[in-house]
Amino acid sequence: MPQDIRQRLERLKALIRHHDRMYYAKSQPEISDKEYDELMGELKELEEKYPQYKSKGSPTLRVSGEVLKRFKTVKHKQKMLSLDNTYSFDELKDWAGRVRKGLGSIAIELVAELKIDGVSASITYERGKLTIGATRGDGETGEDVTSNIKTIRAMPLELEGKDVADFIEIRGEAYMDKRDFAALNKEKEKSGEALFANPRNAASGSLKLLDSGIVAKRRLNFYAHSLGEHRGLEVKTQWEFLQKIKEWGIRINPEVKLCAGLDEVLKYCQGWQKKRHNLTYDIDGIVVKVNNFSQQKRLGFTLKSPRWAVAYKFPARQVTTRLKNIIVQVGRTGVITPVAELEPVECAGVVISRATLHNFDEIKRLGVKIGDRVILERAGEVIPKIVKAVESRRSGKEKPFKIPAACPACGSHIAKEKEEEVAFRCINPSCPAQIERRLMHFASRQAMDIEGMGEAVVEQLVKTGLVKDFSDIYRLKKEDLLKLELFKEKKAQNLLNSIEKSKNQPLSRLIYGLGIRHVGEKAAYTLAHKFSSIDKLKAAKLEDLNAVYEVGQVMAESIVNFFKQEETRILIKKLKDSGLNLEEQAVPVKKSHLTGKTVVFTGELKEYSRTQAEGIVRQLGGNASSSVSENTDFVVAGENPGSKYDKAKKLGVTIIGEKDFQEMIK
Repeated sequence: MPQDIRQRLERLKALIRHHDRMYYAKSQPEISDKEYDELMGELKELEEKYPQYKSKGSPTLRVSGEVLKRFKTVKHKQKMLSLDNTYSFDELKDWAGRVRKGLGSIAIELVAELKIDGVSASITYERGKLTIGATRGDGETGEDVTSNIKTIRAMPLELEGKDVADFIEIRGEAYMDKRDFAALNKEKEKSGEALFANPRNAASGSLKLLDSGIVAKRRLNFYAHSLGEHRGLEVKTQWEFLQKIKEWGIRINPEVKLCAGLDEVLKYCQGWQKKRHNLTYDIDGIVVKVNNFSQQKRLGFTLKSPRWAVAYKFPARQVTTRLKNIIVQVGRTGVITPVAELEPVECAGVVISRATLHNFDEIKRLGVKIGDRVILERAGEVIPKIVKAVESRRSGKEKPFKIPAACPACGSHIAKEKEEEVAFRCINPSCPAQIERRLMHFASRQAMDIEGMGEAVVEQLVKTGLVKDFSDIYRLKKEDLLKLELFKEKKAQNLLNSIEKSKNQPLSRLIYGLGIRHVGEKAAYTLAHKFSSIDKLKAAKLEDLNAVYEVGQVMAESIVNFFKQEETRILIKKLKDSGLNLEEQAVPVKKSHLTGKTVVFTGELKEYSRTQAEGIVRQLGGNASSSVSENTDFVVAGENPGSKYDKAKKLGVTIIGEKDFQEMIK
């Protein structure tokens, strides 16, 4: 009897694995979902009855129902780098030219793969068994989402076939099919929950759920595309690697193509650019890799990406919709921004109903009218932007937009401060919309960091007249807050505690929070350390400010004009009376090998905020600059560095990583 049970268990597991592979890897299902569920149900029932025969690789372990308190972190054995992007065939040809230059005249095969719009993940197998599933994280360390990865039926818990590697990290993309995404959103809509914007967001959110039982119902999928750390695997090319893991039961994209050269790659890109909408999943481009691993090794890596691979991103997706209206919004400095209200339309997986028009000159340049059919695109697949009006579709009922004479929030006059400026501003400093925006800026994390003063709270405080300027925040009492519908006892006390705590913020935070035009976070830090108190800054003359490194003529004039106003002088006195810290503690400058050196930071740092890192440079006698020039000594590049990184490469400026910087400041 036990032998019969054991044989039946093994038979059921083999059948389920077979049907998983036929459904997910080959897209050739042989049985219905109901029949599949019956097999899984029988296996689960037998394992519960005979737990001694349940193996670690059982398909029933995909749905553990385990609820974690939080994810552990996982150090990737081999760093998961991001790819450089190209946005045109000319840029793709430039990349191929650099590859050719790096390898010489030898034959170069390329592998072209669809760039799945999903979530990067690394799957580790040891002796053929799935042991770790991790997110990309920062490229070096990710989150351990093994229990969620195991719910993906396309992912074998045990590798099949011969010559299975002793240890292997397989990189790929977890994603959600369009039909499963639609079904998920339909369920969320029924239960009154917020909908996911697109399949990628749904996949990302699902992979990070702490309850793997819920993840299992989301039907995530996976395609493998890259090789990480490995032992016991003998392959010489990317193509061989893909074919080998396919033999083991790992799912690879069936559309991957081995190309003899760039011409074949370009044809592949052109083809999929036209027919990508026919796929059951989203792609946003093509990944191109040098096929030969030894050639990859010769080409090597830059600080953030491999030289032997590149992503070709498809042009921004465009749709047409109707421009229903143009409204205007008021910013904290009084700037009036026109915003297009659109008939909701889906573009690149996101429903768009609004798009900024930036300024009134942009409306004139585009020539758009209210009621027009307009072409909309998501620039870089992110920001919605109106490209132009479809004039051929006009009926004659369209209305030209008129620049408002008054502020929509307070009715005051709007005008340009200088004729050469593009922006119109509300000239009323007591405009409620401006006050709300300024208060939110003042309370923001980068400024006074008053937790609990979000948009809804600020709106109520201004509408009820409890807060008219920054100083009123420090006069708030619990009884005032409890009169507002948003507040109960605990929330009111938490806000008051946060307000009290903010009094001790350094002067640089207060200067930034005051919202002086042209004074950003970095300039506020520089001003605080140069003048050491608000009184000295208030008394500074134009020539004093112009003498400060990083303060130009426009910023200097703005600072002088700000402190010249009677309202500002009254505000500063009120803040002083409320007990705020209005002085910056002097930081002694140490002599070091950074003394006299100019350092620029770009990208995201893991250990420091940008302001902290720049402060360290100044403490060590260096100059932290915001722009790269021939006089720059070092550029410190974090994750996803921007144009400063590219400019530094062009000028031949030394580029170091965050770890190098940490060693340097020791």
